[in-house]
Amino acid sequence: MTPLEALISELIATDGPMRLDRYMGLCLGHPLHGYYITRDPLGREGDFVTAPEVSQVFGELIGIWAAGAFVAMGEPARVNLVELGPGRGTLMADMLRTIGRVSPALAAAAVPHLIETSPVLRTRQRQAVGPGASWHMTLEEVPEAPMILIANEFFDAIPIRQIERRQGLWHERVIGLEQGRLARGLSGQVPGPQGRDGDVLELAPARDVIAGQIGQRLLRHPGAALIIDYGHLTSAPGDTLQAMRTHGFVDVTERPGEVDLTSHVDFQALGRALKEGGAAVHRPMTQRDFLLAMGLEQRFELLGRRADAIVTSTLRRQMARLADENQMGNLFKVLAATSPGMTSPYPFGQT
Repeated sequence: MTPLEALISELIATDGPMRLDRYMGLCLGHPLHGYYITRDPLGREGDFVTAPEVSQVFGELIGIWAAGAFVAMGEPARVNLVELGPGRGTLMADMLRTIGRVSPALAAAAVPHLIETSPVLRTRQRQAVGPGASWHMTLEEVPEAPMILIANEFFDAIPIRQIERRQGLWHERVIGLEQGRLARGLSGQVPGPQGRDGDVLELAPARDVIAGQIGQRLLRHPGAALIIDYGHLTSAPGDTLQAMRTHGFVDVTERPGEVDLTSHVDFQALGRALKEGGAAVHRPMTQRDFLLAMGLEQRFELLGRRADAIVTSTLRRQMARLADENQMGNLFKVLAATSPGMTSPYPFGQT
């Protein structure tokens, strides 16, 4: 039993079964034992690999997108370049390097702001990004100004609720105790929409709050946001909660504090929350379509022109990992939001 499992078990014994969103919040963010607080989960030695760790090309193309968004904003003299959940800082470092090459005006205007709660990852980010950046716990701490915001694999780790329909009634999914150990179960009746027995709905009020805050920023100041994550374009029933440890799936009650917990992002709900905050939301697309439109193939071709056979093979694997339909290409979706009245940033069309 991990220290966090012992703590959660005590809370359940005292207060009763625990809702999934509270359980996820403790597992990922407990100030002493939380998964993201105590470790670096990224890379080949961690529990998962994100797109910026696959290839520098990913961050380069995001940097080019940011340069285009900067022009659409009217090239303000100061821009907060914000990243939510910046991992090891790889994406921000690749973006800044590319922006310095393709848009000197944005390079001069951009002030990097990284939203990160993990002290371990903050150390990695400082090493990668270098001087001039600021760190914050929440978006609300970032000073008011025009903004370009990037969120890559951020919303999937925001805690969710799940409700399940049985015999015509909806019940909250909870974590309880069974023979002294954590176990999944159902609580009493909760309100819900029409559905079929066996349906599972995932509710993400914490995601909606953050998306609403982004929308409000884009309403108050010129700006653009790019959100990349794995998920589905249309809201639908389904259980997508998953736990991962050392690149393999495990039960969500296994080793709390030592296992990553995530769920698929509902992009339709996320877009609705952004709109309610005041942003203009542009039609989302797959990561494959986005990266290909931004010049993925051309960039990899350029990198491979003087490469030997070993490097060429590595480059092919990297491009496939990012964009193939059976890898990240179709599973990951990309959504853009802007201030009202802004031109749709390439390659998006407004909904």
